[in-house]
Formats: sequence, C-alpha cells, structure tokens
Amino acid sequence: MSTETAPQPGTRPAPPDQVKAVPVRHPGRWVATAVIAVLAAMFIHMLATNPVFQWDFMLDNMFSGPVLRGARTTLIMTVAAMVLGVVLGVVLAVMRLSPNPVVSGAAWTYIWFFRAIPRIVLLFFVANLGALYARYEFGFPFDQQLMDLFGFEGDWRLFGFDGNEIFVGFTAGLLGLFLSEAAYMAEIVRAGMQSVDPGQAEAASALGMSRGKAMRRIVLPQAMRVIIPPTGNETIAMLKDTSLLIAVPVSTELNFQLRAIGSRTFQVIPMAVASILWYLALTSVLMVGQYFLERRFSRGFGARETRAQRSARRAREVGSSK
Repeated sequence: MSTETAPQPGTRPAPPDQVKAVPVRHPGRWVATAVIAVLAAMFIHMLATNPVFQWDFMLDNMFSGPVLRGARTTLIMTVAAMVLGVVLGVVLAVMRLSPNPVVSGAAWTYIWFFRAIPRIVLLFFVANLGALYARYEFGFPFDQQLMDLFGFEGDWRLFGFDGNEIFVGFTAGLLGLFLSEAAYMAEIVRAGMQSVDPGQAEAASALGMSRGKAMRRIVLPQAMRVIIPPTGNETIAMLKDTSLLIAVPVSTELNFQLRAIGSRTFQVIPMAVASILWYLALTSVLMVGQYFLERRFSRGFGARETRAQRSARRAREVGSSK
C-alpha cells in the first residue's frame, strides 16, 4: 500500500527536486586543438629559425621594379583573358543550345577540344605556331590552286599577318589562355541558362521577342545568379594559371621575374616564398570581390532570416500554441 498522502485542499504541491544539468564534454575537440596548436608552433618555429628563408633578402627583392611590373602584367593578362573568354564562352553557349545541329556540333567540338588539352601544353603549342606557318592569311580556300587551274595569276587573300610576330610573348600567352577559358565558360553559361525556367523564354517569344533579344533581356539576367560563383572561381584560377606563361615565355610576368631573381642570385627558396605571398595577396583581393559580387546578384534568393524576423516568428509560434 502507498504511504503517500494526497495534498490538502488549498495547499501547493511540493516542488520537484532540482535537476543538475551537466554540460556535454567533448574531449576530442580539446585533443584536436592541442595537436593543431603544437603543429602551428612548430611551423612558426621553422619559419623563424631556418636561415634558408632569407627574409631580409626576400623583402628587399619581392617589391623591386621588375617584380611590380610583373604583377601588373599578371593582372592585365588575367583581366584580358577572362573578358575575352567570357565573351567567346557566351557565344559558344548560345551555339551549344541552338536547335541547328551543325552550329551545336561545332560548339561541342570546340569545347571538347580545348577542355581536353592541358593549358601548359596549349600555351607551348601556340608559342610555336610561327614555325608551322611563317605567314597566316585569310581569304578564299584553295584560291591559288583554282587560279592556276584556270590559268589566272594572283590570289583571293583578304588579309594576313606574320606568325613570328603574333605568336610570341604576351599575345601568344593571351591567345592560349582565353581560347582555353572560353571552353570552360561556355559550359558555365550553358548551365546557368538551362537553370532558368523554359517558360520565361516561351513567354518572351509570345510577346514577340526574337530568340537573341530574349536571351539578352530575359534569360541571361536571371542566369547570372548561377553563372557568377563559378566565374569568380575561374577568375581566381586564371590568375594562378598565368604562372604557366613561362612556357611561352612571357618575360614580364610575375612568376618569371621572381624565378629569374632566384636563379640569378642562387636564392631559390626566398623567391619561391615571395611568389607564394604574391599569389596569396592577389587571390585574396579577388576572393573579396567575388564575395560582394555574389551577394549583389543573389539578392532576393534564399535570404537569411534576420534576428527581428526570427523573434517575431517565435512569438507567433508561442501565441498559436497557447
């Protein structure tokens, strides 16, 4: 039989025993923190005590005139290659989505070819195109053969240029980089365009817009939200890939200048560290720009709930539960 007595009318029941809350312990986190701290201390100790780094020599040379001109060339090359690559990539993406099988097949062949070739191999090939033909001319194909066949003299060439003057230095490097980048940008733009509801283009067509105008006014502006993040990543990758211009070579490029100083002074490690610091700084600036650009084009999509909105929502939930 139970010995508990029922509470008398008008009296309050005894409060329950207080529960002592014990926080959950995570010993693994403290172990990981200690290991990371030890490794970080070892790394700092190596940087501070190893005389091979030659920090004074590195700081004296990484901001010299040739290196600063090399950084400027790297930035100019990055911007120029990306602008040309984006423009050509948009054209290729539109061609890729064309209902015409010849146009779509030509765009697919271009994308397949340039995505399959490593950039350093492509740059080396472009830099040696002057050996393939001394002069490149544009006009009617087989013109000289046809003129000889019918007994005429002359040719049907419209214009031309000297290959040994074009496929060298900065021009050769820019050509190789933007032709390769266009293939990747074409796939990025195509994915962005296909992310837009097809009904948008159908509605534009019903309003009398041409396919090109619908692409410019309706599809591409909505696709920018999908296109911008990978394009920012491609820009950062392009900045780093300018170091491959040593295969051309482009003697005014940042990596070339730093390696030249290291080879000339037999201080390879300090100049390699200087190169790492330069690319870290430049890519960090691009990452900051990418962040603000993504936020600009993502307005209205997946907006985070503010603190005031969250408080109001919780108040409504509490009120509805009563």
